[in-house]
Amino acid sequence: MSGFVEKPEPIEVPGLVHLHTGKVRDLYQNEAGDLVMVASDRMSAYDWVLPTEIPDKGRILTQLSLWWFDQLADLAPNHVLSTELPAGAPADWRGRTLVCKSLRMVPVECVARGYLTGSGLAEYEESRTVCGLALPEGLVDGSELPAPIFTPATKAAVGEHDENVSYEEVARQVGADTAARLRQATLAVYGRARDIARDHGIILADTKFEFGFEDETLVLADEVLTPDSSRFWPADQWQPGRAQASYDKQFVRDWLTSAESGWDRRGEQPPPSLPQQVVDATRAKYVEAYERLTGVGW
Repeated sequence: MSGFVEKPEPIEVPGLVHLHTGKVRDLYQNEAGDLVMVASDRMSAYDWVLPTEIPDKGRILTQLSLWWFDQLADLAPNHVLSTELPAGAPADWRGRTLVCKSLRMVPVECVARGYLTGSGLAEYEESRTVCGLALPEGLVDGSELPAPIFTPATKAAVGEHDENVSYEEVARQVGADTAARLRQATLAVYGRARDIARDHGIILADTKFEFGFEDETLVLADEVLTPDSSRFWPADQWQPGRAQASYDKQFVRDWLTSAESGWDRRGEQPPPSLPQQVVDATRAKYVEAYERLTGVGW
């Protein structure tokens, strides 16, 4: 069992049609046919959207994505048309709203990994592969890979978990040409972002992208290179062989699986509300990631 603990009602805005409520983003369409993407402060963990929000999270994700889109503009066109607030929209949408091109989205989570951890580590420990790609012996949690790898996943609905798949399966689903373009674009963008993050004292361990087509042009969409879609590690604390310190929702995960929360993630009950200290610590990590990468105070 999973999904929303409390699914929010969509906000009604004149001239906008509500299309979808995701884990973090609400999607609307304006009268011109463009998409209006609003990043909320919702937090998800273990395939649940939690009842407690993290203040400023939606704005941080939006502003960090915009910063990254600028860094990547010569490598990959993106879907952003405007950051102007739609007429009649709530004032709270300011800074968290993007007006975007309506694309033919590719139903693949395009994951790039430069370091071994998470689901990749679990597969490696069983078979010395990740998404069917053979890796050398002797790697541990946090090891840098010999070269970045493309490890795609299927895109899951809210409350379900993305599932790693092989490159061959992606080629079967979307065609060999599109699969090759996805792999090339994913690794190119990851390589640029990894180098930029490293210059700011951060290791980009892995990240996921979404792409869509505008006619025949492959376009980078959704969010990019945020703490929600990436593993960022402080470079000065990196130590292979253990779990790494990170700029993400680890405080939330750790508390939910602690005795203090009293929650059984494999049971039928939804997760409880987060205590204030977990909310504050998580917000601070998101702010720190933004400030460290962009060099701009939040």
